[in-house]
Amino acid sequence: MYTGPVGSASLVTQIHDYNVHVDRYDVFWMIPVRHNAVSVSMDGSQARLQVHNMDVFDDHDLANSLTQGLGLPTPPIPPVFPVPASVSFDVEWDGVLAMAEIENASQQFKGSFFSTGATISWSAEQKGFRFESDMPPDPKANLISVVGHEQNGVFFS
Repeated sequence: MYTGPVGSASLVTQIHDYNVHVDRYDVFWMIPVRHNAVSVSMDGSQARLQVHNMDVFDDHDLANSLTQGLGLPTPPIPPVFPVPASVSFDVEWDGVLAMAEIENASQQFKGSFFSTGATISWSAEQKGFRFESDMPPDPKANLISVVGHEQNGVFFS
């Protein structure tokens, strides 16, 4: 979350950064969810992700998230200790706008991708602060959304 008008985001105007921390395998920004939190249509053109009250941290800003609370000298971002928080979100992808089949054998990558419409509603809560997005979500606020199925690396064949 940032102060200032939409589209003017910069590191020094960020006031909340909700995420899970790096795990013991050095994976970041990823966490398992319940199996029933995800649904995908058989043709892959529709999908939904619903998560309720996921425990996360508010690191205040991306700099503190990536430096484990140490901040940055330039631009000057003061160190901020993470605050326990929870987030909930409901993301829906629907309505195929375009489709692309991509294959790059030299990089062992291939996939089928659908450009779709999408909406998201979300909320965050921590001691002394709560945020809830506009309801219902505005589909016109979406810039681009893609749902796809890819194969890479050992799964390429």
